[in-house]
Amino acid sequence: MKVKEYLKIENATDLSRSEVGRLGTAILFIVGVMIYTGSRFAHVDQLYLLIAAAVIGAYMAMNIGANDVANNVGPAVGSFALTLTGAIVIAAFFEAAGAIIAGGDVVSTVKKGIIDPANVADPNVFIWVMMGALIGAALWLNAATWFGAPVSTTHSIVGGVMGAGIAAAGWDVVNWDAMGKIALSWVISPLTGGIIAALFLYLLKKTIFFKTEPVEAARKVVPFMIGVMAWAFTTYIALKGIKSLIKIDFVNALLIGLVVGLVAIVLVRPMINKAAPKLENNRDGVNKLFTIPLIISAALLSFAHGANDVANAVGPLAGVVDALTHTQGGSSKVAIPIWVMVIGALGISVGLALFGPKLIRTVGSEITELDRSRAFCIALAAAITVIIASQLGMPISSTHVALGAVFGVGFLREFLETRLGKVVEDVLNKHEGEKDFGVAEQVLMSFQNAPPEDKQRMLDQLKKMGPEAVIDAAERKMLQKALKRQLVHRSSLLKIVSAWIITVPVSALLAAMFYFVLRGMMLP
Repeated sequence: MKVKEYLKIENATDLSRSEVGRLGTAILFIVGVMIYTGSRFAHVDQLYLLIAAAVIGAYMAMNIGANDVANNVGPAVGSFALTLTGAIVIAAFFEAAGAIIAGGDVVSTVKKGIIDPANVADPNVFIWVMMGALIGAALWLNAATWFGAPVSTTHSIVGGVMGAGIAAAGWDVVNWDAMGKIALSWVISPLTGGIIAALFLYLLKKTIFFKTEPVEAARKVVPFMIGVMAWAFTTYIALKGIKSLIKIDFVNALLIGLVVGLVAIVLVRPMINKAAPKLENNRDGVNKLFTIPLIISAALLSFAHGANDVANAVGPLAGVVDALTHTQGGSSKVAIPIWVMVIGALGISVGLALFGPKLIRTVGSEITELDRSRAFCIALAAAITVIIASQLGMPISSTHVALGAVFGVGFLREFLETRLGKVVEDVLNKHEGEKDFGVAEQVLMSFQNAPPEDKQRMLDQLKKMGPEAVIDAAERKMLQKALKRQLVHRSSLLKIVSAWIITVPVSALLAAMFYFVLRGMMLP
């Protein structure tokens, strides 16, 4: 056997072993949930239904961890502020902490008021609706993760509840006004996140990266940017992360955030002044100043996500538990027992550790190239967008916001490169055919609105065209091609947007199908 063929076989078997290991660990977690639920509720008449619901809830939680958490840590990994292992450890810990500490003891089992529980009064029918919703949403999330498409888990469970509700009680059961707002958020969420991230990145470019002494400029600007980040994340956590522990209104949250932001500026400025002389006077040197803020933002985003999105996994499960243990049918608000919350928290962490790396790489590196300053703008935009939406009462998806911010950063880079390209082409048109390349070079260097690294790259491209610097048709075409790089992968954009559009209908269809399956199995 040839060595190359042997190595191919070895690589294939290594991959197979890793897949089997991940699957085996997931199954062990599911079995643990089954054993615990069975032993705790041995007195319940329909114990098999409760165990099935717990298993489905755990499966849903693992899919949330595998798909949704990537948005919190992906930019930090893609910019090399965190290693993949470090990101998984931080996210798993803070997701679980957010879910258990601040996940709340009450959740709407009919997420976002999508269906009226009064129309599903039969306890058995309500149980089948919730289980069908969980199965449909979880299967769609599993498929989206396999395809490498980050989607909204909130929209997945909304679609699941809607589809199973329609199957059980008809079209009138759905609150179509709420569904209309959710559909509108598919556009508003990514656009808002993208615009805010692009504005912050452009601000950094104008105040730091376009300067001849970027580190000196960063020494003055970065403390204020970190102060803004501290303000935004403190307000975000106060409004969204700990809302079940303590109620803080919007104005007080803003004021608390402002105080924390001012304190952060005072504390950070001497640290940056001390570090600045040791940094290289270029983009890489400036980016090192954003490492610690990025790690903190990844942790805080994970905490808030765990506190808010654990309900997507255990909300319907809590409804089933309530219906089976109290025999009162489905109510709009249900207390979540701590053991149910722990299943959701552990499931998210297990799913992230086992199956999360694929989506983390997608968000961090496959959409557009991220460095630490760009990743900082993405995290900041995500927090600010959620704050604005929370105040306006808009039902947005944190997944759509974060990915919209990633796309916004990438498209801003494309825009700036295109603008630079037009400037260079104008200069070349004026100096076409000149023997003295130095004239054209001096004109190009006068354009201070272009980043220094891009100037140098374009000048190197011009110098490769020969000592005479005479631009003929073929060389001009080559230069234009170099100037018009696509810095956002269009295939990733198409795949992700397509997945967003079909999330609710596919989850609804799967949930309706599984509702009918369960109903057929349970009816005499």
